[in-house]
Amino acid sequence: MINLTTTAPTFAADFTTLVNARREADADVARDVRAIIARVRDEGDAAVHAYTKSFDRHDLDATGWQIDREEWRAAYDGLAPDLRAALQLAAQRIATYHEKQKPQGTDSTDANGIRTGARWNAIEHAGIYIPGGRAAYPSSVLMNAIPAKVAGVDRIVMVTPTPDGEVNPLVLAAAHIVGVDELWRIGGAQAIAALAYGTDRLRPVDVITGPGNAWVAEAKRQLYGVVGIDMVAGPSEIVVVADGENRADWIAADLLSQSEHDPTSQSILFTDSAAFADAVAAEVDAQIETLATSKVARAAWDANGAIIVVRTLEEALPLVDRLAAEHLELACDDPQALFDKVRHAGSVFMGRHTPEAIGDYVAGPNHVLPTGRRARFASGLSVLDFMKRTSFLQLGPQGLAAIGPAAVALAEAEGLPAHARSVALRLP
Repeated sequence: MINLTTTAPTFAADFTTLVNARREADADVARDVRAIIARVRDEGDAAVHAYTKSFDRHDLDATGWQIDREEWRAAYDGLAPDLRAALQLAAQRIATYHEKQKPQGTDSTDANGIRTGARWNAIEHAGIYIPGGRAAYPSSVLMNAIPAKVAGVDRIVMVTPTPDGEVNPLVLAAAHIVGVDELWRIGGAQAIAALAYGTDRLRPVDVITGPGNAWVAEAKRQLYGVVGIDMVAGPSEIVVVADGENRADWIAADLLSQSEHDPTSQSILFTDSAAFADAVAAEVDAQIETLATSKVARAAWDANGAIIVVRTLEEALPLVDRLAAEHLELACDDPQALFDKVRHAGSVFMGRHTPEAIGDYVAGPNHVLPTGRRARFASGLSVLDFMKRTSFLQLGPQGLAAIGPAAVALAEAEGLPAHARSVALRLP
């Protein structure tokens, strides 16, 4: 774990090293994924079958390529009542939040009778990827499928790896709650390629969303353009800005909530109290030992964790913007004052009683968020990822007469005479 203080003479260089540290896929992953994509494109189902047998250790012809709706329903019915209620609460809150994101079209006519506007339509086919290796996340089913449902997508195809043929019943129950259209027992880069290109069994989709490991992320990166994607997701990350009035055990738990995801995850604390910094560090070490995920959390914290002591919380804000983290907690008395000055973050959690983990499950905002400093230019998953905008334009004789000569002049200046002629022929 890295300890920094803004008053140290080497802080600027040390912080730059922290910001630029690379935690994502290497060239070997890109090479391997390229080969997998090419084979699935060329061989289709045969390649998917072979990769599934090799990586997930089961034969799709024996276990079944798809999981039937009856299994989804049985998994849902088999849940403990409190767990079923929790999933339903999460689904309802996520749907309510995303309903407010639906865009409105525009349609207006100016004084010359020129009509302009834009219309929004849902995409036809969406693929959602749900991890099933290191961990299985029913919350990710809700977070990916519900915005697609709200957008009005015609067909939602879910893929999830099932190592040794086993699937998490919570994932099946979540699929039942949201009502996906197809659920395929495939994963990895081969599943992304199958969704993008289609196979004899699986019809292709238009957009692929959802988290995954380095191979899944790299497959989405390489296939962007063949299909749309939500983002290229990297390792999880959290930045916490906290004053010394917080409970150290609360903040330590918040940091570990991301460290336990993966050894490449990153957790960073900014605080204006050196004593609180020490207390949190001690709490992290103590709590790690109690976690079932301690091995992963310890590796992530030791390799990528950081505690940075600042003179004031406001001093942390430009540093926070440089990190442009996936998750940002503002644990202080007046979080709004800090939030007003933050420009780059995937999602912000305001106040001492708003741990990032509440946003992972039931609060409503989406937990699929940009990582690796991509919050500088990208947003979290939303209804808009499953929709597209088409502009339209309508002119009559008066409108064309009003603006047509300018179009002719510009076309001629650009050396495009056919453009100019197509307008000029219609002018009076």
